[in-house]
Amino acid sequence: MDGKIFHKISYGLYVIGAVKDGVYNGQIANTVFQISAEPATIAIGINKKNLTHDFIKESRVFSVSVLPKSVPLSFIGHFGFKSGREINKYQTLSYKKGVTGAPVLLENTAGYLEAEVIQSIDVETHTVFIGRVTAGEVLSQEEPMTYAYYHQLKRGSVPSAEVSPKKEEGKDAATPKEKKEGNKMKKYVCDVCGYVYDPAEGDPDSGIAPGTAFEDIPEDWVCPVCGVSKDQFTEEE
Repeated sequence: MDGKIFHKISYGLYVIGAVKDGVYNGQIANTVFQISAEPATIAIGINKKNLTHDFIKESRVFSVSVLPKSVPLSFIGHFGFKSGREINKYQTLSYKKGVTGAPVLLENTAGYLEAEVIQSIDVETHTVFIGRVTAGEVLSQEEPMTYAYYHQLKRGSVPSAEVSPKKEEGKDAATPKEKKEGNKMKKYVCDVCGYVYDPAEGDPDSGIAPGTAFEDIPEDWVCPVCGVSKDQFTEEE
């Protein structure tokens, strides 16, 4: 079987929020879909090894925050590559306690849904939680992030949504010569999350201008997705 066929299935990108005994946790998920309209029900797929899974299984509630295209890679990495067993993921973020008790993000989100679990289905490594929607609100008209677009960003095949045309035209923007030279420079891949550092694009969100070779990045720079250090990158073949 050609495993690449699964890449043709379209997904969104979401933060699933959960609560247990007053403690909040959340994670990135791409499996969220509506099942019925009346009553409104949705389903999510969560890995059994994740702390969020344990929270939902215990509390029987969850929230879904829809991520927009403009969301920084670092925000996705915060929920996708850090463990709630080690940090409080919501401590420094803007959020509110939802009607279900689950945390609802108020930043980097196009809107949210809350649901109460009415059924759980065991599917090998994951559990599909089916929930009756109890609340929902549109917070922004921004276009939602798709899983495919996220992977394009991570590979550096499209520029970051955080870089506006106005900023690119400013004094910090690379000259055409710098960009041309940047295209000849080697790309480097994060050994942990697969993020590709492309010198032609740089990492403007972290102050790394387009045209900056990987070797010239400050040693305290970290992967914008998962946060690992520069020494955990390998030259792309």
